[in-house]
Amino acid sequence: MKAFFVSIDGVDGCGKSTQIELLTRWFEQLGQPVVSVRDPGGTRLGESLREILLQRVEIPLSVTSEMLMYMASRSQLVEELVVPALTAGQHVVSDRYLLANVVYQGSAGGLDPEVIWQVGAIATRNRLPDLTILLDIDPHVAYQRLQGNLDRMEKRGLEYMRKVREGFLVEGKRLGERLVVVNAS
Repeated sequence: MKAFFVSIDGVDGCGKSTQIELLTRWFEQLGQPVVSVRDPGGTRLGESLREILLQRVEIPLSVTSEMLMYMASRSQLVEELVVPALTAGQHVVSDRYLLANVVYQGSAGGLDPEVIWQVGAIATRNRLPDLTILLDIDPHVAYQRLQGNLDRMEKRGLEYMRKVREGFLVEGKRLGERLVVVNAS
């Protein structure tokens, strides 16, 4: 069986963590080797960048710097974890991937999504998931699910999340058959 690369995405509060856990467990129950990763994060560099990107709100970030930091994290993730796992025959389940960058910093953040796709192609060496599962939900419902300390993205509010959702639906179409939209409500 070919190793599959799957990403799960959607607005904050859509249920990604739960679905990633369930999908990973399903592969394991089938006796299939699987690795779960998160983007940004997963590597020493990625976790350091994740801390700055999501938690270190005292560090101002321009939207371009933010986008490039996500790309740096993803590039390291692909080189260090994704490609080696797939090469070894392990399935990879990723919590977010390039589509999120296009949507959060592009559609909702004001950068040109086309440019972000191009930078992403370089950062990932054109490595896209075989399947992206987009968990679609009304941003108001998702926002109500958020608990605890909100990260930098979650603090941007409901209107930002509405732009994120719309971006996922528009930019996700570029993935063609590699995208499946699931009602997450």
